[in-house]
Amino acid sequence: MNSIKNSLFYVTVIGGFTALIYWVISKGAALEVGRGIVHKKIEGNHWNDFLTSMIDNLKHPLAILLAQIVTIILVARLFGWVFRKIGQPSVIGEMIAGIVLGPSLVGMYFPEFSAALFPKESLGNLQFLSQIGLILFMFVIGMELDLKVLKNKAHDAVVISHASIVIPFALGLSLAYFIYHTFAPVGVEFASFGLFMGIAMSITAFPVLARIVQERGMQKTKLGTIAITCAAADDITAWCILAVVIAIVKAGSFTSALYVIGLAILYVIVMLKIVRPFLKRVGDLNSTRESLNKPVVAIFFLTLLFSAYAAELIGIHALFGAFLAGAIMPENNKFRNIFIEKVEDVAIIVLLPLFFVFTGLRTQIGLLNDPYLWKVTAVIIAVAVAGKFFGSALAAKFVGQSWKDSLAIGALMNTRGLMELVVLNIGYDLGVLSTEIFTMMVIMALVTTFMTGPALDFIGFIFKDKINVVPQEIGNKSKYKILLSFATPERGKKLLRIANSLVKKQGDNSIVTAMHLSLSTEIHSFDVKDHERKMLVPVIEESERLNQNMVSVFKVTNDIDTDIIDSANQGEYDLLLVGLGQSIFDGTLLGKILGFTTRIVNPDRLIDKFTGKEGLFENSPFDERTRHIIAKSKMPVGIFIDKDLEEVDQIFMPVFSKEDSFLIEYAKKLINNNGSQITVLDASGEVKNTRDIQETIRSIEQIAPNHIMIMHDRTIKKEFLETQNLMIISLDSWKKLIESQSTWLNNTPSVLILKP
Repeated sequence: MNSIKNSLFYVTVIGGFTALIYWVISKGAALEVGRGIVHKKIEGNHWNDFLTSMIDNLKHPLAILLAQIVTIILVARLFGWVFRKIGQPSVIGEMIAGIVLGPSLVGMYFPEFSAALFPKESLGNLQFLSQIGLILFMFVIGMELDLKVLKNKAHDAVVISHASIVIPFALGLSLAYFIYHTFAPVGVEFASFGLFMGIAMSITAFPVLARIVQERGMQKTKLGTIAITCAAADDITAWCILAVVIAIVKAGSFTSALYVIGLAILYVIVMLKIVRPFLKRVGDLNSTRESLNKPVVAIFFLTLLFSAYAAELIGIHALFGAFLAGAIMPENNKFRNIFIEKVEDVAIIVLLPLFFVFTGLRTQIGLLNDPYLWKVTAVIIAVAVAGKFFGSALAAKFVGQSWKDSLAIGALMNTRGLMELVVLNIGYDLGVLSTEIFTMMVIMALVTTFMTGPALDFIGFIFKDKINVVPQEIGNKSKYKILLSFATPERGKKLLRIANSLVKKQGDNSIVTAMHLSLSTEIHSFDVKDHERKMLVPVIEESERLNQNMVSVFKVTNDIDTDIIDSANQGEYDLLLVGLGQSIFDGTLLGKILGFTTRIVNPDRLIDKFTGKEGLFENSPFDERTRHIIAKSKMPVGIFIDKDLEEVDQIFMPVFSKEDSFLIEYAKKLINNNGSQITVLDASGEVKNTRDIQETIRSIEQIAPNHIMIMHDRTIKKEFLETQNLMIISLDSWKKLIESQSTWLNNTPSVLILKP
């Protein structure tokens, strides 16, 4: 009844008011008389009119800007992914993506497309939007600086950092002396040109350096700590010097520059002594995600905008103001992490690539069309490397570092990345750098950033002292060693229970290592320690509850698969345990085991997926990783599929062939160490017909009678499976189990698939 009533009301209202609208428009047409309105005749080629309208829409400034943003993000992410795959920071790929989209490649070979996508009149919008991205990015960089670390470890770091600024600055200024007449823009004083060349040589990319340190697992080493501290001190010092240089260039005279510098000092004092305590108070009261509401967020964003605006008005550039605003944010790591999450995605994923492309549009490699220009570029690169790399290395050696660490610090400090592009764009906007010298310096930034990874690898090779996550005490081959790699604390606890049940009574004759690897792209440098605690503490507490001696390893990496394999192979472990998700138990018969449906008709493909011929679990996050680990590991691998495992005392072990005899050795370990009850399913009669298996079972029964039982009936009751905690099965038998499609697969407990 209500449905009919609602329908009548709908028809009445819509129909009545539609008629009213039509009547008003019809009557309103009479009001047009005498107003010079000409109505277009509905005739001609309507398709051409439509196309003309669409072309006009495409030329609208907003449409052009949106097309630019979409293209830039896609290309930047693609290049970033490619360079991350070859072991380089993704920022290099994004920098190169900017150059590719500019006149150096697309503009040269596809000029019509480039002119349509990046018309000159649209570049102003792109520039301002990229500047907003830079302001947000510099704000994040300021927040990522840990000023407490600078206070605690400032002595050596300041010596190295300042040496790594002064030496390349002096060399850059000297180089400017020789190239001033040829490359300085007309009307630019030597002091302005020379100071910008000096500061451009002195910059270190703190965010790129921090990311490299994390990816190589160096953040907890003395070398990594010194490098990050030096880069932080370098960032602060270099930006202060840059602010002074900008003030001198903009002011035009020395006296005016002094006024600007005086105002800048006053501005910094106000930010440190007045604004910072106020923000700390606000941050202390609102340090949780729930309390960090819109009015509170508005306070911090307004601080950022006012700081950037004040710095721009003073004449030291808005980016310095954004950097300082980030540096004075409350030091509470939890607060900073929450706030960075609100800013970083938009700043880094959406807006920052616009800056790379805008820089690429200014970079015209085609202008370097003479061997002399390339020689000058090579000299610029050589001076940059000599000043930053060797200057930092010599300073590090002077304060007592080893040659290996000194050279590594030099290689890291030589990383310029995005920060170099920021400085170069400021110089270009101020008219201090010509297009040719700007292009040469961009190439230098790319080369010095790209060479960091290979330089570190070469230094490690020369000194034969590679960083390894494998604990030193694991060199004793007489011990039974298990490595478990876990993604979450809960999964780590489950894997530890399995490992403990295998070695519980072996005491000092066994070693269990629990390892967690985090992707460098998913964790901030200042949050590493908190994340490590969050991942490892629950597993350590579980080891104490189990009274299990355990070594814990935490590492930030950019390649989890390879690091798991390398750690396992280099440590010569006897067993590697890894986990898969519970979600693969959802669904139909085969879905409960493999995440597939019963529509799969070729079970051979399933085993192929495990052995590396095809991707395992192609739609799950564990597919490629599991396949890679199984294919490359030199020791037995256990793949654990969790279904709420609590204990490891009732174990079901199907045996399909004599090749499964190795499973009985695991049964023996479980019984001897954990007192587990093992039920062996003689699925094909191999247990009673294989002498080796029979003898092993007899030896177990002599030591622990009534702990192992042989089942010959292949019809498994649901009630029996519900009493089991864990099913242990070989990789080959897993294939046979899937082929059989037995109905009891729906009720399997947690599974441990073993590759011998």
